[in-house]
Amino acid sequence: MSDATSKLGLPFILPAQAQKHVTHNEALQRLDAIVHLLIVGEDATPPETPADGVCHLVGASPGGLFAGHAGDIAIYQDGLWQFVAPAAGWSAWFGSDEAWRIFDGSGWVTPPAPNEAVFAMVGINATADATNRLSVVAPATLLNNAGAGHQLKINKATPADTASLLFQTGWSGRAEMGLAGTDGFAIKISPDGSSWFEALRVAPSGAVIMPERPLARVALAAGSTLIDTPTALGFDTLYTGQGGFSLGSVVSGGGLTLLFPVSGYYAITLNVAASASDAFSVTLEKNASENVVIVRGGATGGTEVTLSAIAVGYFAAGDDARLAFTGEATYNLGYGATEVVAMLV
Repeated sequence: MSDATSKLGLPFILPAQAQKHVTHNEALQRLDAIVHLLIVGEDATPPETPADGVCHLVGASPGGLFAGHAGDIAIYQDGLWQFVAPAAGWSAWFGSDEAWRIFDGSGWVTPPAPNEAVFAMVGINATADATNRLSVVAPATLLNNAGAGHQLKINKATPADTASLLFQTGWSGRAEMGLAGTDGFAIKISPDGSSWFEALRVAPSGAVIMPERPLARVALAAGSTLIDTPTALGFDTLYTGQGGFSLGSVVSGGGLTLLFPVSGYYAITLNVAASASDAFSVTLEKNASENVVIVRGGATGGTEVTLSAIAVGYFAAGDDARLAFTGEATYNLGYGATEVVAMLV
């Protein structure tokens, strides 16, 4: 028969043993140390002024009174160090880094998470709260497939609620995509976290709308005008102005320039309604110096004709456009007649 227990190494009181209380008290002291085990730290040598009952994990290369006890638990009791070798399955709270660990037979490891569990909150390198019940701080987050594919599902209760992804800079919203207040999918953008612009909207029917796409339809006021000398004209009515288009400076022959709001390539349609007895042309000029699209016509025998031309040109934000007329013709100005349509492509 062994003189100590197999799991905790507690000494037995043997038959006819003298001073049985010594063995009994030794067993109680060991139980007091290793039950609800608290390890204050891992050390290679004993601390200078240990507290009674304190437990240390002896480091891999110990010295001094810890020499020869690598991996043991050093227990300071009654002014002496006692050493216990941990067994697989022992658990301890490591006070130095506030972590719960289990001895697996060769080292102290963090207990694995259960295969199935329900948690009210989970924080991964972060603190969760009542709203952000899952909080993750990491360089990246991987959601991988288990088989062929993987779906990330974001559910809302009613169409008036929101199911979306919000992208932030410094905790201030900059972009959002999803079902925000309707069952139509939308992408919104913000320069400051308070002013929001809907860049794309997809209706539940599948129709795609771009509410902020730069789009303009402009003309001078309706009327018939004879132009027989080189003349520059602008516009006075922005019939369609979306995405920041506006009218700018005064043009010498009348009207205002059309100001482009966003840098990019634009599809420009120039429609000209005119009657003439000889050749004429109308040009859409960028910044009064660069030809973008030209409509050329000839004698019409007194009959009004409508001519159109389409071109793609690059406009930087702040560039303007006007019309330049040459030759002699009588123009029908206004919406649906001589007009310009511009759209960012």
